[in-house]
Amino acid sequence: MRDDRRWYENAATAEQRRMFARFHNTGSDLDRKFWVAIALFGLLAVLVWFTVGEGTVLVLGRPVEIRLIPLVVIGGLALRTVLARHAEKIRRGMVDGASEKGGNRVPRG
Repeated sequence: MRDDRRWYENAATAEQRRMFARFHNTGSDLDRKFWVAIALFGLLAVLVWFTVGEGTVLVLGRPVEIRLIPLVVIGGLALRTVLARHAEKIRRGMVDGASEKGGNRVPRG
């Protein structure tokens, strides 16, 4: 009986990998998308600031302005976006460095 759980691994030939590799984003695409995402996070934060009403809510026994809660969530998402961009730059730098020197670069530590 064949193991059909890993059909996708068996079907991924070198030609298919090359075909799908061209659909990955390049560095300039990622930079453009990053700045668009940051601008949209900023716009969303401005909209939250002006649309959420005044008031306070107790968080861990302390009064907190209610409009700060969605701003913290938006800030967390923006931070995640910044960290993902930084990680992708590191990954691309390691791949580019390995191809230029002809060897495998392995991160230390």
